Amino acid sequence: MSSLHISSQFDSGAIEVLSLQDHRNIELAIRADNASDFAQWFHFCLHGAVGLPVTLRFMNAGACAYPKGWDGYQVVASHDRQNWFRVDTAFDGTVMTVRTTPQSNATYFAYFEPYSYEQHLDLLGSATQSPHVGLQWLGSTCDGRDMSVLRITDAGSTIPDAEKKKVWLIARQHPGETMAEWFAEGFLERLLDGDDSVSRVLLQRCVFHVVPNMNPDGAVRGNLRTNAVGANLNREWVAPTMEKSPEVFLVRQKMLETGVDLCLDVHGDEGLPYNFVCGL
Repeated sequence: MSSLHISSQFDSGAIEVLSLQDHRNIELAIRADNASDFAQWFHFCLHGAVGLPVTLRFMNAGACAYPKGWDGYQVVASHDRQNWFRVDTAFDGTVMTVRTTPQSNATYFAYFEPYSYEQHLDLLGSATQSPHVGLQWLGSTCDGRDMSVLRITDAGSTIPDAEKKKVWLIARQHPGETMAEWFAEGFLERLLDGDDSVSRVLLQRCVFHVVPNMNPDGAVRGNLRTNAVGANLNREWVAPTMEKSPEVFLVRQKMLETGVDLCLDVHGDEGLPYNFVCGL
């Protein structure tokens, strides 16, 4: 019996194992979102392959949501879940093949570098250590997770809050676009940097409302595009409901309360190595 094992029962874990008998030909299928047909995200751990030349074959890559995204793409891997690196990847239009030699008995592979729910909570907690930041609970997701918004401004500004520009930044409506929350983390770090003259002026003149992860259920479940009940959130803004898209319903409700002068919706591009921002 093979000593190899693949696990994915962890935050954002997702993969289907088709064959694990030969380390030179491990066959996998990229799993669809739990309540929809979108498939592209994967995140799993390969055990027992240290020092072995491994070949991973993603058999259904060509049938995924955005197969063009595999052109020039390289899978990310990590031995410690902190430091991620790219591994040799090829795509023939149908099957995506990864070749590597793991340097540890537990090697993680993912579509993009993951951003876990624990990291998300740590980000909220870290931001609220600033005197400029308040955290407001808006309600709960379908899976019962918190939907919260960070309110950020300089309360000591000579400009009353009511007269400041209302800027909203939301990120990661598509949970598999983890780079969007990495972007939100960097945005918050700079905005709260007391030595940054631009940030100081912005805090004096604006009230920022930041939701770093619009889709925590989808993120934890290992989904690419949808929430726990299969809703593609950036298609829900016209008529969201608490039953289908509470994430959008709650944030939209808060936007109507505060007013919006500028809304930035941060995504990650599947075919290009950077984020993009939609402004409303």
